[in-house]
Amino acid sequence: MSDLDSQFAVAADDAQQLAERPDNADLLKMYALYKQATDGDASGKRPGRLALVDRAKYDAWAELVGTSPDDAQQAYVDLVERLKTN
Repeated sequence: MSDLDSQFAVAADDAQQLAERPDNADLLKMYALYKQATDGDASGKRPGRLALVDRAKYDAWAELVGTSPDDAQQAYVDLVERLKTN
C-alpha cells in the first residue's frame, strides 16, 4: 500500500468521525472524490429528475471525469483535513 493509499484510508475513516456534519456542497465533493478515487470515471445511467439526491451525487462525480485516481485521493485527503480543522 502506497503512502497516498494509506493517507486516503485514514481520511476515509476520519470523514466518518468529523466533529460537525459538513455542508451539502462538501458532502457532494467528498462523495465525488471518493467515487473517482475508488471507481474511476462516472459510469451508468444518470438518475432521473425525481431522484434529486442520486442525480446530484452522479452529477458531482461526473464533473470529475478524467481526474486520475491519485489526484482524486489527494484532493479527498486535503478536503477531509480542511474539514477537520474547521
